[in-house]
Amino acid sequence: MPLRVTSAPVSGVQKRRRKPADSKPRASPFAGHARRKATTTRAPDAADEDTDPLPDVGLSRYIPETAPVENVVQALSYIRDSIFDEIPQRAGMNSTRIAEVLNFRRSLPPLVSVAHVHTLLDAPTRVEKEVMVLVSTGRVRRLVVPGRGNDAAGLGDCLVLVEDWERLVRDSNALDAALKDKFLSVLSQMGNTSAIPGLLFSPPEHTSLVRAGFLVSSSSLAKGSSNMASLPSLPSSSTTTTTAGNTASRSSDGAQYNTTPTNRSQSNFHTATLFLSLPNTGPYLRLLGAGRSHLLTILKKSSSREIPLSLLRDRWNGAVESETTSSVAKRMRGEFTGVLPGRTKKWKDLYGMKFRWVLEEAIGAGLVELFDTGSVGPGVRCL
Repeated sequence: MPLRVTSAPVSGVQKRRRKPADSKPRASPFAGHARRKATTTRAPDAADEDTDPLPDVGLSRYIPETAPVENVVQALSYIRDSIFDEIPQRAGMNSTRIAEVLNFRRSLPPLVSVAHVHTLLDAPTRVEKEVMVLVSTGRVRRLVVPGRGNDAAGLGDCLVLVEDWERLVRDSNALDAALKDKFLSVLSQMGNTSAIPGLLFSPPEHTSLVRAGFLVSSSSLAKGSSNMASLPSLPSSSTTTTTAGNTASRSSDGAQYNTTPTNRSQSNFHTATLFLSLPNTGPYLRLLGAGRSHLLTILKKSSSREIPLSLLRDRWNGAVESETTSSVAKRMRGEFTGVLPGRTKKWKDLYGMKFRWVLEEAIGAGLVELFDTGSVGPGVRCL
């Protein structure tokens, strides 16, 4: 079959014609409408909410009525064991951070502020009388930390069960068995005082007790605190006598301890006054202060400085995901259900501190108050 090539155009293939340069584009049907600049709607901030004050029908007794305690001893155990939330399964923290959180919790001393006890029982006279009886009978010891404030908002007036104190001494790896027995014997004969004459312990014993965190010297307190007027003094019934170079101290119950300085360099040590302490008291008080400050910061974001208790709890916990059926279903579909707990301030800085625990602390310190609204449950107001 012969191949015939012609110059005729191929059927079905056509070139697109160019439009003339002076041709105008097609007019839009919306060309006649007035033009407006695009605007964005700003999401309401937490400070813009709750502009109206909540109705106030009187102070609320929500905390003392729901607290599972009836006396001071029960309150001490409850407060000591309820400071932190359990670590959730989806915590958003790696194993190193989880171990750090657990070790920090385990290292805290079993201290309880007096203000917290007053919040739970809400009977000031009865609580103070019961505390005095417990201290005089040797069941509870009152520990005053100088420089941390002596009023209700202060962080230095604390209580601790004697059995918890003895357990810390027995479990300490920084003290030998003989020094543990001696220290516990001195504690049992001290009475209601936080000051110990330095002559009761030798310099090596003093060093071991200070390094273990059970004693602190007055000189170190003077460096770390400008309020030396708050230092506890020696009991008026204790006497110190010196005979032929030998020094003896008699405690309030009549027990006498004899120590003799071995050389002149130890004389300054024997004239010093030591004060009782517990290991890691500083980190505990800093954590307590940070929790109070964070709660007040959240509360002050409201223009009226008062919000419902449920809303304050939600803001304390953060926008974390929950384990409800709807949240689990959304998570399975890949939808957003909230951030992981490890990204919130509650877990990053406060190691999972419970909302109710810090609220009770703030109420006892006189920083906030709880009142009935009559409509949305208890409300919290910043004082």
